[in-house]
Amino acid sequence: MADNAPIELQVITPEGAVLRAQVDELTAPSVDGDFGVLAGHRPLIAALRTGIVTYRQGAEQQQVAVGPGFVEVANDRALVLTSAFCKAEDVDLTVARQELIEADDALQSFGGEPGGPEHGVLIRRERWAAVRLELGGDPPPPTINTINEFETLPHGNYEVEESSETEQH
Repeated sequence: MADNAPIELQVITPEGAVLRAQVDELTAPSVDGDFGVLAGHRPLIAALRTGIVTYRQGAEQQQVAVGPGFVEVANDRALVLTSAFCKAEDVDLTVARQELIEADDALQSFGGEPGGPEHGVLIRRERWAAVRLELGGDPPPPTINTINEFETLPHGNYEVEESSETEQH
């Protein structure tokens, strides 16, 4: 793999492909922190948190917002699977500010189980509004969240329960 070979960046949402570009480098927001990808990067699969993906094409740098999801990097290709996507030019700062206020108010008055599915929906709403504001150039003040987005997603219990019955011979 050549050092100057481009990386094929694809972003896929439930609605389909929303971005396809040949890029020189990219940075993405994983649940463990941001990471960068250059041509020749080792294969990697990472869980994404809501945040900003930055990529460079020559001297031009672009940014897009993504929701939680996954990224696979292999063979100079980065495939981002995400629940939400937004370009900077599509951000309506007034709408995003209002959505952040509403999500913050809902989180403040939330009386359910912290970390449960309903709580997770509110956290994801808050983070999506905040990241769009950041992308639009008007980031909100930082907040401290002790619950990871992925911890609140509904999922099945894959543990096998052992039977308390013993076999009779």
